Amino acid sequence: MARTPGKRSHRSKKKRITFALAPVAALAVIVPLMNSAGAATPSEVSSDCASDSGKLADCDFVPVQNKRNSLGPNQRVSAVTDNCGSTSTASKSFKVSTSVARTIQLEDGFTASSTSKLAGSIFDVGVSFNTTEINITSDTKTTSLDLTRTDTVQTDSIGFFMWSAKRTDVSGFLRATYKEAQDGKTVFFSPSEGAATVHVFYPQILKSGTPDGRLWLRNVKCGTPQADGILKSGNSVRAEPGFGEGGGNVTDVEIAQAEVENPPAGGEGEPVTGIE
Repeated sequence: MARTPGKRSHRSKKKRITFALAPVAALAVIVPLMNSAGAATPSEVSSDCASDSGKLADCDFVPVQNKRNSLGPNQRVSAVTDNCGSTSTASKSFKVSTSVARTIQLEDGFTASSTSKLAGSIFDVGVSFNTTEINITSDTKTTSLDLTRTDTVQTDSIGFFMWSAKRTDVSGFLRATYKEAQDGKTVFFSPSEGAATVHVFYPQILKSGTPDGRLWLRNVKCGTPQADGILKSGNSVRAEPGFGEGGGNVTDVEIAQAEVENPPAGGEGEPVTGIE
């Protein structure tokens, strides 16, 4: 009978030792999870590169593929001339104005500062795509086109000019090098190494200094939803269909590039190109 209490005491000691070790094992599991959380995500890499974060030693745009003569957004580049209700065509003077600049399309919508490490890398990449036939704007300068020309607006129609810039679309990924290692490494990619989802659009410039692109006169029949929408929008920006894509109520006539660079006799004014 005297030995029974001793056995109970021995078992309780073993239990206390087991419980004391459990928190130590739990800490060993938490440590690697904390280290993993320190790694830069693709969106953080993109943000750090765009903002030129002080955490970075460098950030580069790595090109993977490119496409010349990629057309940009369809833009209305003149005022709308109203010839609604008329049974005859009208000869009207149009003031056409547009400009182009290099744009960077990151996955999360960031745009890099012109003084950032990323912008410097993008400039260097752009220079490598210049050729004797086509120059591209590799920096953030804006190249503009302004001209006045006389054209015909059809009967019972509205008329205006549309423009789509020609660009060299270079796609690739971002490679960021951090000053301090995160999760055991300093180099991270956005969105991933070898991807071609970060786009840099380099506008193409002709030898004359004129932006290269497609310019066309668009006539839209009055009383149609297309015409009503344009007239009600005033001078606000609208999404417009591309050349030849407006449907049966829309007529598009492309203007030859030679006429953009050198307006024909009878056109009012001369093209003005410049760098802002």
